[in-house]
Amino acid sequence: MRSFRISTSDAVLDDLRVRLERTRFRQALPDEDWAWGTPQPWLRDLVHHWLHRYDWRSTEAELNELPQVVTETDPAVHAFHVPSRNPRAMPLLLCHGWPGSVIEFIDCLPLLNDAFHVVLPSMPGFGLSGPTTRRGIDVPAIGDAFAALMSGLGYRRFLAQGGDWGAFVVRHLGLAHPDRLTGVHINFPWAVPPTDPPPVTAAERAALERNERVYGADQGYYIQQATRPHSIGPALEDSPAGLAAWLLEKFHTWSDTRKGLPFSLDRLLDNTMLYWLTGTATSSARLYAESESYGSDPRVWNARVEVPTGIALYPYEKTRSPRSWAERQWNVVRWTEQPRGGHFAAFEQPALFAADLRAFAQAVQPE
Repeated sequence: MRSFRISTSDAVLDDLRVRLERTRFRQALPDEDWAWGTPQPWLRDLVHHWLHRYDWRSTEAELNELPQVVTETDPAVHAFHVPSRNPRAMPLLLCHGWPGSVIEFIDCLPLLNDAFHVVLPSMPGFGLSGPTTRRGIDVPAIGDAFAALMSGLGYRRFLAQGGDWGAFVVRHLGLAHPDRLTGVHINFPWAVPPTDPPPVTAAERAALERNERVYGADQGYYIQQATRPHSIGPALEDSPAGLAAWLLEKFHTWSDTRKGLPFSLDRLLDNTMLYWLTGTATSSARLYAESESYGSDPRVWNARVEVPTGIALYPYEKTRSPRSWAERQWNVVRWTEQPRGGHFAAFEQPALFAADLRAFAQAVQPE
């Protein structure tokens, strides 16, 4: 394990500017909305903002204020490691997913660091951890790499939190490394339907019906990345506008946008830049192919995570499971129904996210 500092060359940023200036936009349709994907007028405005207002150097400096390490393992893991000054602070591992990155949690750190020693890794194949270079980097491999990361940082036991792919990584940690965990907390309540499902409430039935609608209209990205990630990858790594359109449509589709986008264009571009600068669009998509069966593997979902589990449900999360299903597969000790937010809980609602995580940690804190 070695220390790390982000350093982007001027040549890389100059190349990005040229590519953005030469973006070939398609012909816009009248009254475009988000129904068929990223609207062309919105993308034009984003590229203009990227070229004329966005400042990566400011973000680079902000991130470099945080201590960073990179492991010398395979797969390699980059992590921000922010110890707390509180002697009773609990070690906390935060696990992101796709199309997100560590940027999702940056604005939460001040709300968490008095109670936690925060470890914030980039998933192998994502962002600062760099592209994966071999087959077999799936959910279990990432979970094991994160367990090794926490050992290397001196944390024998810790709390693990995750959403999206991070929630699957947390599940692996709960099944394979339960002795290492004080608790697990997820905001992506995936649960495989039991063979003899108990009755569900009217609200739970409505949520299941919404799941079907969302997946019916939103499976294109999943099918592509789970079957042919190497076909979409070159387009994403050659065109910054194309990468932004592919990633950022999900931030609109999967977020609570009742009051507009819940994050700034600058933060969305911070997230996009971590994929662009590190060349990880393909390898992050490849995780879907590597782990395509994990979400239904009976060896995973017929087991139960016995580690104390907190589940936070946000109203615009793209997948919700009935509590009775979740309790068969997790030892649920805290179940929170949040009033606002969607798939990107920490990114959209940092105060709600941090408060719930702190309350859960207090409930499972050993004496």
